[in-house]
Amino acid sequence: MQHIHNSQIGSHGNLKSSNCVVDSRFICKITDFGLPTLRSNRSRSSPLSDIADDLLYHKNRLWTSPELLRDSNPPSAGTIKGDVYSFGIILQEIQLRNGPFYLRDQQLRPDEIVESVKSGSLIRPTIEVGECNIEIGQLMKRCWLEDPNERPDFTDIRQIMRRINKDGESGNILDNLLKRMEQYANNLEGLVEERTSDYLTEKKKAEALLYQLLPATVAAQLMGGQPVKAESFESVTIYFSDIVGFTSLSSESTPFEVVDLLNDLYSVFDAVTENYDVYKVETIGDAYMVVSGLPMRNGDLHAREIARLSLALLNAVLNFRIRHRPDKKLLLRIGIHSGPCVAGVVGLKMPRYCLFGDTVNTASRMESNGEALRIHLSSSTKSILEKFGTFELKLRGDIEMKGKGKQRTYWLLGEQGGLCAQHSLMNWNDDTIDKH
Repeated sequence: MQHIHNSQIGSHGNLKSSNCVVDSRFICKITDFGLPTLRSNRSRSSPLSDIADDLLYHKNRLWTSPELLRDSNPPSAGTIKGDVYSFGIILQEIQLRNGPFYLRDQQLRPDEIVESVKSGSLIRPTIEVGECNIEIGQLMKRCWLEDPNERPDFTDIRQIMRRINKDGESGNILDNLLKRMEQYANNLEGLVEERTSDYLTEKKKAEALLYQLLPATVAAQLMGGQPVKAESFESVTIYFSDIVGFTSLSSESTPFEVVDLLNDLYSVFDAVTENYDVYKVETIGDAYMVVSGLPMRNGDLHAREIARLSLALLNAVLNFRIRHRPDKKLLLRIGIHSGPCVAGVVGLKMPRYCLFGDTVNTASRMESNGEALRIHLSSSTKSILEKFGTFELKLRGDIEMKGKGKQRTYWLLGEQGGLCAQHSLMNWNDDTIDKH
């Protein structure tokens, strides 16, 4: 730059980091100078309609000094003091390892930065204490001075840089090169460590999301690159529930209100399920499906876990408040059935852990043939719950179910020493369901 300024060329006029290249001998060289005519022909003469081109145009002006930005007809060859300002921006890029005109805690577009510099608001890149050598930081700030006459020239800059770099420098070119290579290697090691840390952080986030979408054992198999085969389970208990009158409630609500309602409700449900040995299979609209006994088998405990979960969810929904309809109560209807099923992962882009078998269909029928604010269960689930001797069950009778014929079913009323769908709940159900 000192040579250019002392030659007939006079000034660079387009000094920026992309015009500073490093050759195979680690020598920094400057390009794109001495071309004022070409630069003048490619300058923007009218507003660009293309957003990408407009962004690039303003980004290329981040190295341009304030006085040249204000000049309606700036010299195509630039100015010496304008080059000094551009050098200061490049120095900031090197020292802070950030893009041109880095502004901490500010999200400004290139055009906004250019307009601020042009208006004389003295906006400059952010330099925090300890981020770079003190003398380098002072030199950068001198290069950015608003008054061009107060900026140093490249003779001064060269002397300052030599003084800063003189410690440890020898006259041997090879020694200097080896030292710089060592510094480069150390810096590269730090960058690799930083990028590795960022990668591990993102990997943990992805794993956490996968563990939310799939059972832990299944997610671990997928992350290990192992195929997840469909598996048969001899006995599990499946829970289905929906909201009675949800269709009419939805028709009386806006789409955003429906989304808020379901998000609030399922946030409560998900928090409750965390306390039990169950796996939430899926939610479809107002339908909520949960299973216990897979993928980790738990003997006969699956029926107990689902029964307790059902009582807890029924208790939770009684205290649930609809934001846009605080006067209305949600009428949860629950169905439970126990039996064998097959489970496996379906899909690649969005893998889902799905259940298959007649047990799933029967559990769904138990829910659809149930009643609001009651827990409807099959005789197979009732037989397992009786082994625990703590659950209060009531015969409902023989119910005709589509595709199943007559089925003897029961109501789950509560558990001794635990939550209850007590008589008060039953009375609330009988007296007020019609109102709501």
